[in-house]
Amino acid sequence: MAQAAAVAKQPAPPRRRRGSATPRRLPYLLIAPAGLLMLGFIAYPVISVFYYSLRHHNPTKPWRNGFAGLDNFVRAFTEDPRFWGTLTFSAKWVLVEVGLQLLFGLALALIVNQTFVGRALGRALVFSPWAVSGVLTSAIWVLLYNSQTGITRYLADLGVGEYGTSWLSDTATVFPAAVVADLWRGVPFFAILILADLQSVSKDLYEAAEVDGASRLRQFFHITLPHLKDAIILSTLLRAVWEFNNVDLLYTLTGGGPAGETTTLPLYIAHTSVDAHDFGYASALTTVAFVILLFCSVVYLRLSKFGGGDK
Repeated sequence: MAQAAAVAKQPAPPRRRRGSATPRRLPYLLIAPAGLLMLGFIAYPVISVFYYSLRHHNPTKPWRNGFAGLDNFVRAFTEDPRFWGTLTFSAKWVLVEVGLQLLFGLALALIVNQTFVGRALGRALVFSPWAVSGVLTSAIWVLLYNSQTGITRYLADLGVGEYGTSWLSDTATVFPAAVVADLWRGVPFFAILILADLQSVSKDLYEAAEVDGASRLRQFFHITLPHLKDAIILSTLLRAVWEFNNVDLLYTLTGGGPAGETTTLPLYIAHTSVDAHDFGYASALTTVAFVILLFCSVVYLRLSKFGGGDK
């Protein structure tokens, strides 16, 4: 009886409040507006592109509009020689740009990571081109490549080349000229990401390597590069996607010319949709570009084993 009385006197456990689930739902409620906006601004255009890729849609020729099935895709792969030419040039553009930007960006990051007088100013000068918009970058380089007031005019004053030479109008020089213009803005992107990762490397590793007699070159290959692996993989992937979709610089500098020498696949899509008003075929080309980028990204991440190894 005493034990039963003692058990009866024990306070009942507090009841769980009905509103206790609210804190767990609160994060989802807070991000819901942003999620809905992203769904509206990203999902709807993507679905629209897939929809129009299966249709003939040209406002200037409404009598031909209608369901096309896979005709637009068959046209791209079997009937349109410009598709393969622009795709080949896009691959060339991405490989050259990303490779050179990585090389120069890594070199700049290693330099500004050192301690020297005026390092803050040096970093600001290295990173400043990345703060310039793409349109302004294009305008700057259009002026620099101007045949009357640009670089070639001053080189002609020094006896190098001839007056009136335009690097952007010559098929032999237009590609290097466009590459240099995009390098100016793209290199700081790699320098910023790599420098941020460099500053997280423990100095004890370098001190231990020096004690063991390792040279600077061996320290770079055995300490620095392994630590930068994930940063390099991520930055090259992001930059490759951006360079593949690069339209503003080439459109402003060359317009895809001369003679279509600098026309990338996205630039060809822009011409097809904006100039020719063939939105159905342009949507099919966009879908193909999306699949190519998705496939290459997955393969690249798998082969590079991104995030799978310890630094």
